[in-house]
Amino acid sequence: MADLTRGLDAQGYLAREGSLARVEDPFRPVVAAARDRLLDVFGARMTSAYLYGSVPRGTARPGRSDLDLLLALRHEPTDADRAEARVLDESLDKEFTQIDGAGTLLFSRARLLSDLETYDLGWFVACLCTPLLGEDLAEYLPRYRPTSLLARETNGDLALLLPRWRERIAEAAPADLRGLQRGMARHLVRTGFTLVMPRWNGWTSDLGEMAEVFGGYHPRWAGAMRDAADAAREPTGDLAALRTYTEEIGPWLADAYAREHGVKAPRP
Repeated sequence: MADLTRGLDAQGYLAREGSLARVEDPFRPVVAAARDRLLDVFGARMTSAYLYGSVPRGTARPGRSDLDLLLALRHEPTDADRAEARVLDESLDKEFTQIDGAGTLLFSRARLLSDLETYDLGWFVACLCTPLLGEDLAEYLPRYRPTSLLARETNGDLALLLPRWRERIAEAAPADLRGLQRGMARHLVRTGFTLVMPRWNGWTSDLGEMAEVFGGYHPRWAGAMRDAADAAREPTGDLAALRTYTEEIGPWLADAYAREHGVKAPRP
């Protein structure tokens, strides 16, 4: 039997999470509209479209969860492509009160299937994305286990991100702090979880569970990670909390990650 408590199938590989069948009723009109508009806007330029996040996992909260989309394009995304995606995202967010924002990631099909991205974007597509339109690129990707290699290539870049986070916090308008906190807190929790993922031998996308799993191995930071998980779900935009990410738990986590798994392979 599959190990449903740790996201593994019967052979010990990471099972794909999410499906269109799990999309709950309040979000079905949003997904249907997104599918139609993606076809209208990108058409033959895209080879695949995916949902990811809480909506295809069936854990989205009406009025509080965002809609996450990923597209595989036939070419490298251009500024014009990104502008069209932003307009699409804004239209969905404005029309559907069920969601609190929408975001569409754009990548070329070649990049998603490249050797460099096999254990990062490739894994993300194969295990965390739910097919919505077109071909499923998971057919061309390997099956994955919760290994140190996977940990390194998914989240082994925190040290590079921390200086950028400091700059963004310093430059942010007060109205933007909640969004910054939500994104940074999510990243911290996922990085903390993948630090210990190979020892735990499994996968979860539940931020609360991620924080608890991490805290079991690193009790000194358990409270800070639980706070980050709470902030990822209910951000306050508190500057003091943001500074703990960049000056306290973040630097410790980046160092621990480099010692445990190494540093993510450089991207162009």
